[in-house]
Amino acid sequence: MEPKDILVFIEQRDGAVCKVAYELLGEARKLSLSYPCKVIGCLLGYQNKKAIQSLSEYDFDELISVDHPSLKHYLTLPYANAFYEVVKHVNPNVILMGATSIGRDLAPRMSARLKTGLTADCTKLELDENGLLSSTRPAFGGNLFATIICPDHKPQMSTVRPGVMAKANKANKQVKVTDFKVDLENGPVEVIEEVLEKTNAKNIEEEKVLVGCGRGVGSDANLQCAKDIAVLLKGTHCCSRALVDAKRVEQPRQVGQTGKTVKPDLYLAFGISGAVQHLAGMENSDYIIAINRDKTASIFNVASLGIVGDVNEILPKLKNKLIEETK
Repeated sequence: MEPKDILVFIEQRDGAVCKVAYELLGEARKLSLSYPCKVIGCLLGYQNKKAIQSLSEYDFDELISVDHPSLKHYLTLPYANAFYEVVKHVNPNVILMGATSIGRDLAPRMSARLKTGLTADCTKLELDENGLLSSTRPAFGGNLFATIICPDHKPQMSTVRPGVMAKANKANKQVKVTDFKVDLENGPVEVIEEVLEKTNAKNIEEEKVLVGCGRGVGSDANLQCAKDIAVLLKGTHCCSRALVDAKRVEQPRQVGQTGKTVKPDLYLAFGISGAVQHLAGMENSDYIIAINRDKTASIFNVASLGIVGDVNEILPKLKNKLIEETK
């Protein structure tokens, strides 16, 4: 049978479905409008009931659940073996996975087993009327975008950066759930203990308001002022790579090709020039306000509102105005 459907790898951590999985389901449904096919999710884990309940209301056609003790923690071989069996069963035209730590480990292994190509870290996907997938990703250090196709091998595989695609819509009907049995043996690796890092830092991928700071923000006083503005707007701060390299802001707050991809309702860019690498991580924000003293800065090409001015003057004035508004 000719491969036709779209298979989405549903990533979960401790039974909680990751945000990128909902985004991939939404993108798969959008792709299916141009090439009519089923959207099928594949959930690997142990005691999947909670994850199934959270997925069952969303708009896709079928959820294949593999529930096995060997899949409680992510280990490469058990996950690869289980996912490979599901792929053989579904025979999909397209496989979509998140460009996360798990996806970046599992996807190339699956690509090798399936003897097909893989386009990683995609920011845009298109499916034509013949089922050919076009995957767009940053290339050459983020200095340009390349659109890649895999016309001679199936399934066509892509990983997608979290925060790029829109989340799936909820449906009026519950998704069909298939309990898929796979024989798995214990591999050479065993999880003895799982130790989770404790951090008070906010996840910038989840925030509705972000205040981005670049090299042009200048002094530590200006940086603190930007942080205060983020708090006043009930959001949080983030940064370009320059401030991480200078050890002025911690890496989990970096936006861009080598950082995180964000899509807030509002993105304020202070002193950010707009290098392609940074734009790749924030250009899909709903509303972008950019402040830069260089009127030719690339950030203005994606900004909804651009202000040519000195952040040394604008930051304190904006902070004081916000304080007045909150009184």
